[in-house]
Parts: sequence; structure tokens; C-alpha cells
Amino acid sequence: MTKPTESLVHDAKVAEVGGFRVRRALPRRGLRTVGAWCFADHMGPEVVTETSGLDVGPHPHIGLQTVTWLVEGAVLHTDSLGSEQLIRPGQLNLMTAGRGIAHAEESVRTTGTLHGVQLWIAQPSTTRDGASAFAHHADLPRIDVGHGTATVFIGEYAGAVSEARADTPVVGMEADLRAGTSVWPLRPDFEYAVYVISGALQIGGAVASTGGPLAIPAREGQLVDLRIHGDEITLAVSDAARLLILGGEPLDEPLYMWWNFVGRSREEIAQAAQDWAAYVETGAHATEGTERFTRVTSSLTPMRAPELT
Repeated sequence: MTKPTESLVHDAKVAEVGGFRVRRALPRRGLRTVGAWCFADHMGPEVVTETSGLDVGPHPHIGLQTVTWLVEGAVLHTDSLGSEQLIRPGQLNLMTAGRGIAHAEESVRTTGTLHGVQLWIAQPSTTRDGASAFAHHADLPRIDVGHGTATVFIGEYAGAVSEARADTPVVGMEADLRAGTSVWPLRPDFEYAVYVISGALQIGGAVASTGGPLAIPAREGQLVDLRIHGDEITLAVSDAARLLILGGEPLDEPLYMWWNFVGRSREEIAQAAQDWAAYVETGAHATEGTERFTRVTSSLTPMRAPELT
């Protein structure tokens, strides 16, 4: 039996990261992943000044890729590979953790607005224990959808292919839409979700399991679960809307997520937490760090992991 459409719409939960307000859309009870997408934080919009902004000190990751995408403002990324990269709207920062990486993020200290999202993609078993990596993509493919544009920041859609690394079949797009209606074909082997960054819209289409009609209103801060879908959806906007479309093949592997780690067992997570604790105690002010997590060049204080219960 198909779920009522209202049960497919989820309000993101307000949280705080690095002194900055975020709205967490993924994961949530009953919706842990969409394809390999396993985490989504909507940052801001918040005013940044010379004394306040986003300050996320050095912290670790394993088994995932971080996707940083901005709508307004600028963020400086530094990591244990020696990367130092300023990201601006319309550009992609993609960090692959593999067995382990550490990084820091801070907003540029000029008065203005910071607004964006950070997403995680769970790495499959074939790459999750591999080497870490970082890439910045300033030029990304765009699609004209009639009443706006879609930027494909990872994966492929409608012939537009991002050069960003993808370890599992996924697609990630930002759609910047004016008033109007557009039709979006969907892959039958993908799960999908739509997150509304700003504005409001109505999502139409058919539910694959019944062929019945789909009519879902959604507004800023809401995630729409489209894991069950038909061949296409329509996006109808009466004013303006900016949204993310996320999709991917179902990740046919169990995940154990805790703090900043994506693993497969509690024991694996506990070992990563122990390795990070060693970094905080001895590596933060050393020149080499530890075997798994090497030093991040940052003036910010490294984050301590919470207690693993």
C-alpha cells in the first residue's frame, strides 16, 4: 500500500555545528539513506561578521565523501592532505575520506550571508578503506529546464556529466527555478529525494507501485522522500525555488553511522574514535599527527569526539 503523500515530506531538524545553525534533513528515522546519500545539513542562511560565523575545527571522517555546496558566501577548507581551498557558490568541494582524513572549515570573515549545504555519500566496501583525496570543481555542467537551470555537481543527468569522482552510482543536482513547470525523468533503478533550500513548489507524478497520482507540496527546509517513484516527476513553482535533487542506486550494504564516521560495525567505529582521540592528545600540535589522522593546518581547536555509548 502506498504511503499517504504527507508521510513522504519530512521537516529538517534544527541543530548547531561549529557555532552555526543548521537544518539536518538526513539521516532520520525511517529514512537513513537515499541511494548512498546518508547525510544532509542545510547551513544558514546566517549573517557572517568579522567575529562570528562558521568555525568547524579539525575533525575526522572515515568511509564517506563530503560534498560542500554553497548558495551564498565563501568557506575555507583545509585538510590533512595539505589542501587549502576557498569555495564559492556554484562550485563543488569533494573530499573522499577512505580509511581516514581530517579537515577544518571556516567562513570567510567579511560581513555577509553564508548559505549552503553539506552532504555525505557513503563509500562502498570497494573504496571505503582506500586512500583519502580532495578535489575542487569550479566548472560544472548546467541544464536549461525552461523556467530555470539545474547544475549537476556529481553524477550524470540528461546528458550532463560532472567530472567529480563518484564511487557508487549517484546523482546530485541543484535546481534554481522561476515560476513555471518542468518535467524530470527518473531512473527506475535509482532512489530519489528532493530537498527545498528556499521557496516552495509542488511535486507531481505517479507512484510506481500503484500508478496513482502524486501531488506533494513542499517548502523550505523540507525533504521529500521519492525512493518509490514512477518514470518522471513534475516540479511546479509559482514564484521561485531553489532545491536539491539527490538520487542513486540503493546501497546494498549495512551502515553503522556515528558522529563523523560511516562504518560497518561498532568495533570499527570505536577504533576510529580511539585513533582520533590519539590525534587530539598528541597530533594537534605535532608535525605529523598519528598514523591514521595527520595534521590539519588550522588555527581552530580540534573537535573531541563524544562518548561512544
